[in-house]
Amino acid sequence: MLGFVPPLPQQPGRPPSSGHMIVCGDDALARRLAVELRFIYGERVTLLLPPGRDANNPETPLTQRGRAAALFGRMSAAMNRAGNGSGTTGGNGATGGNGDTNAGVEAVRIMEAPEPSDDVLEEAGIDRAAALALVYDDDERNIRAALTARRLNPRLRLVIRLYNRKLGQHLEELLDQAAAVAMPGIDPALLDASTTVLSDADTAAPALAATALTGSSKIIQAEGLLLRAAERPPPRPGESADPGLCTLALLSSTTNDPAGAEGSDSSGDEAPQLLPDERAVAEATGRGTVVLEAISRADPDRPATRMGGRGAPLSQIFSRRLRWSALGFALAAVALVIASLLTTKDTALHSTYLTLLDLLGMNDPAEGARPARQIIQILSGIAGLLLLPLLIAAVLEAFGTLRTASSLRRPPRGLSGHVVLLGLGKIGTRVLVRLRELDIPVVVVEEDPEARGIPLARSMHVPTVIGDVTQEGVLEAAKIRRAHALLALTSIDTTNLEATLYARSVKPDLRVALRLYDDEFATAVYRTLRTAHPGALTRSRSVSHLAAPSFAVAMMGRQILGAVPVERKVMLFAALEVAGHPQLEGHTVEQAFRAGAWRVLAIDATPPADRNPDLAALPPFDPEGDAAPPPSGLVWDLHPGYVLRAQDRVVIAATRRGLAELLRRQRSAVPGR
Repeated sequence: MLGFVPPLPQQPGRPPSSGHMIVCGDDALARRLAVELRFIYGERVTLLLPPGRDANNPETPLTQRGRAAALFGRMSAAMNRAGNGSGTTGGNGATGGNGDTNAGVEAVRIMEAPEPSDDVLEEAGIDRAAALALVYDDDERNIRAALTARRLNPRLRLVIRLYNRKLGQHLEELLDQAAAVAMPGIDPALLDASTTVLSDADTAAPALAATALTGSSKIIQAEGLLLRAAERPPPRPGESADPGLCTLALLSSTTNDPAGAEGSDSSGDEAPQLLPDERAVAEATGRGTVVLEAISRADPDRPATRMGGRGAPLSQIFSRRLRWSALGFALAAVALVIASLLTTKDTALHSTYLTLLDLLGMNDPAEGARPARQIIQILSGIAGLLLLPLLIAAVLEAFGTLRTASSLRRPPRGLSGHVVLLGLGKIGTRVLVRLRELDIPVVVVEEDPEARGIPLARSMHVPTVIGDVTQEGVLEAAKIRRAHALLALTSIDTTNLEATLYARSVKPDLRVALRLYDDEFATAVYRTLRTAHPGALTRSRSVSHLAAPSFAVAMMGRQILGAVPVERKVMLFAALEVAGHPQLEGHTVEQAFRAGAWRVLAIDATPPADRNPDLAALPPFDPEGDAAPPPSGLVWDLHPGYVLRAQDRVVIAATRRGLAELLRRQRSAVPGR
């Protein structure tokens, strides 16, 4: 339990300084984002929370304010411990490396208000703020607050959380246009970073879906290319590890220990090492790695595929028994035609014609004909008697299929090797789309028949079980015994844990990934599951932990390409302009690499005037498939001696602290900032 946390003062009389960050939200993402900005980027943060308890966790005794204070307190203690270990401090009060002696609850101004109204935003210092993050769970509230904030401060950088993608694109264009009208002659680069619309579901879905794949691959998109990072087990004695294109991380030393835990920022020397140098990789023994495995052309953005194909195939309209009966009748008709040919010596066309008339009972009796002809006519009549019930059954089955076309599909009997997905909320729906894009068979379990993702599951013909996953028989209906993996993504930690424990009791070697918020709780669950089932893969993920770094980078005005979870750490892929970064500009690619902080992966060779402002965007979907995809300007095979120039744009892999250091250095180098 979190224990007692003394209430914090509202501090209404302390006006915030200029250039601070404002975070408005009502769930875990807002608190995580405030922690990221304060303790990783060193920003002054004002956190606006609704009064009362968290609506998503009503059983928690602490209020929103109390939970935020507890989280800041734990992070402050961890940062101070790290600072005491390093023993050096910088001039700004930050401990050398990763510490921050000024980190504490007082560093974040916490306000409470039901809505981000004009008066509340003005009290938070909206007119002097550098950026505002609106991460409420309600899209309408975020839109209303964004319009208000843009009116109060046209120069404000906005980061908005929206689930609706199309609405987000239109809103981003509208707010950027309003900023351009209010500030004539604004730099297009600054305008591009003025409004950013993100979705925590879209950010976390690839990482959550990757846990269901063999090898735990992670996919990052950059200018129509796919960067695949994959976990590789430690090499056996006498074998050498394949570094791929480059080694991105060393997994924690306890990964292969049944009683070990997934490494996080507080795991010390046993934690995973992000962006290690060659010597660290060579000296690491018995540790798995995450390597950049391949770079390939991405398919254009297209709708997610449906299980069972498009249209209405015969296998979905008519049952297997009816299809076998129809095949038997057709074979009998062919046999009768062949018998007629052999006995009557007639032409094939005429023999087929007479046989069909006999089958349908439309031919005259074969009086005076040869006995063979009469026998064939009798057999044809008997076969024709079987045609009538067959036609009636076909009509009834087709009518029943049309009536149930709009209903949810049940899991088929022979299904195996699929993924069981629990929960069709915002996160579960995006993960479902991602899994179907990868053509992975899925069975969904959802308690609420009116859940957000139910219409999507129906349109994609995904087998769905409606029921409480904690009730007996629900997971069995989803064919959990023959499943490949279980993704427990409901918003309730205890439900995810209960479903995981029951699934493991049914199938001990089941691959499991469950959504958990609290790091300490996740570590305890992970250790217990690993000890009880050492041969099965277990992962725990926090959506807010995966999404917060992307929102924080957007608030700093930089483009994030993706976030890759490495156990319970996060590695970021971002696009940066070399200009203004003394750690990059004028240095070679080899010199610019800093172990544990950042690594230059690619350079955009496209002229600055012709560059694509959004490297993460996929090429438009061409239904005809005739248009060739535009060539990518990214150069991945970099010579270590290439000197980075100010006009270059690079793609880097960075830790959260490494990227924060790059952005802090650039911000301090800009005059008047």
